[in-house]
Amino acid sequence: MTRRAHPPGRLAAYRALLGAQARSQTAYRTSFVVDLVGNVGATLFDVVTVLVLFGVTRELGGFTLREAMVMVGLSAFAFATADLLVGNIERLPRYVRTGLLDAVLVRPLGALPQLLLMDLPLRKVSRAALGLSVLAVAVASAGVDWTPGRVALLLLAPVAGVVFFGSIFVATATVSFYWTESGELANSLTYGGRDFTSYPVTVYGGWFRALFAYGTGFAFVSYQPALALLGRADPLGLPAWAGWASPAVALVAAAGAAVAWRVGVRHYRSTGS
Repeated sequence: MTRRAHPPGRLAAYRALLGAQARSQTAYRTSFVVDLVGNVGATLFDVVTVLVLFGVTRELGGFTLREAMVMVGLSAFAFATADLLVGNIERLPRYVRTGLLDAVLVRPLGALPQLLLMDLPLRKVSRAALGLSVLAVAVASAGVDWTPGRVALLLLAPVAGVVFFGSIFVATATVSFYWTESGELANSLTYGGRDFTSYPVTVYGGWFRALFAYGTGFAFVSYQPALALLGRADPLGLPAWAGWASPAVALVAAAGAAVAWRVGVRHYRSTGS
């Protein structure tokens, strides 16, 4: 019977996986630097899109440019960091089809950490850094009336956004345990969620807003925390405490993703390859 590694041994194995990835990806330094610079494009495009919209209007969904940029910063940092840390789980359908997941499951290590560290895209660090910079500039220029509570929220809300988006990445990836061609479905929630949270939810309407903003919780990534930071009442009528609920929503999302992952792994049947 194979003995399971003790926790210190597992941590050493995870560090070895991460170190191997770092060495392989930075072996060609010029190429790596080019990748770092090139990867800021997606986040930069989101910011420029909002700036272009405000070039033809003074308000968007009832919010000024400075207020909307707080939401853009929260969304950009949360998605870019989650994509860096967890985004490569979207390759799970390929791992299932090729049988690579079988090799992962027989090792005495957690399957999910292995999959995340096997191809950690370090080049995406630049996206997260740009997202953090956008958030810092937006908050500094928004005229926030700082209190201890808002300082705490500024620290917690971006982390909660990362956890929320990471949970969406994991939960949607588990669909591939049942349907290996589920990539577009996953993208509609991950990358679609990034686009959705880049704007005030007041620009959306009807069932679409109800479903994505509050049914799936995307409003708590950027819109609700931004309202609390700015000290604004919600135009949609939600109570003020909703702006402080992002950490709780993120924990619920993480718990749901953990359950979905465990059920999916138990449902998985080896390819036999």
